[in-house]
Amino acid sequence: MPPQPNMAQLMKQAQKMQQQLVAAQEEVANTLVEGTAGGGLVRATMTGAGDLTDLAIDPKTVDPDDVETLQDLVIAAIHDAKRAADELMAAKVGPLAGGMGGSLGIPGF
Repeated sequence: MPPQPNMAQLMKQAQKMQQQLVAAQEEVANTLVEGTAGGGLVRATMTGAGDLTDLAIDPKTVDPDDVETLQDLVIAAIHDAKRAADELMAAKVGPLAGGMGGSLGIPGF
């Protein structure tokens, strides 16, 4: 029968992992990502947490007779930025969050 793990050591390890997870989430939340559409004619900037912070539209994209294309480009740029934010979150936080339960064997950690 294998030796029982030291609970104090397990709790210390869980606290350390929790702190690393919180730090990674804060880093992602403060990192800006950009999405583009129309070859860069529309650019959306958002935080890694998904908050839209800026939207830039090249003036030559604005055609009063074709508002639908501009609307589609704006939506596409925002979707592209959201994809970048999701990828950033997965890269920075995913490995930490995945290890919280598996390596300790403690649900919720």
